Amino acid sequence: MDRLWAPWRIGYIKQNKQNKKCIFCQSIKNPKKGYVIFKTKYSLAILNIFPYNNGHVILSPIRHINKPSQLKKVEFIDLFKSLNKLTRLIDKVLKPDGYNIGINISKVAGAGIAGHLHIHIVPRWLGDTNFMPVIYETKVISQSLDELYRQLKNAKSKDD
Repeated sequence: MDRLWAPWRIGYIKQNKQNKKCIFCQSIKNPKKGYVIFKTKYSLAILNIFPYNNGHVILSPIRHINKPSQLKKVEFIDLFKSLNKLTRLIDKVLKPDGYNIGINISKVAGAGIAGHLHIHIVPRWLGDTNFMPVIYETKVISQSLDELYRQLKNAKSKDD
């Protein structure tokens, strides 16, 4: 197995062993630490701190539920309005060619945080896959979380 030096992951490993609290609920309480891009009355948008691709954002309802069928009508509408707002924001800042948008419901379906419903929004660019994942099974993320967070927050404040 190839190894990729990733010293920033130690915080995640220690946190997961010590703290099994919901990252979405924690982000509501501590927005700066949780990389909260925006929050509405019913929804929360945060950067994924272990992204599949640059700009990977997670959108969740504020209420701690685990299935779309548990959403109230107002929460459902707000969540999808927030999804539109989020993709417009990412379009403005990163100018992707497309998106992978998905929901994994339950651990067996791949949900890393199965207890709190969330939507993954992953920007994609033509040619964003290269030889690294194919040959070396390694994904290169081209921008720091702090830089991206700052750009998304600044772009958001100009639109509000």
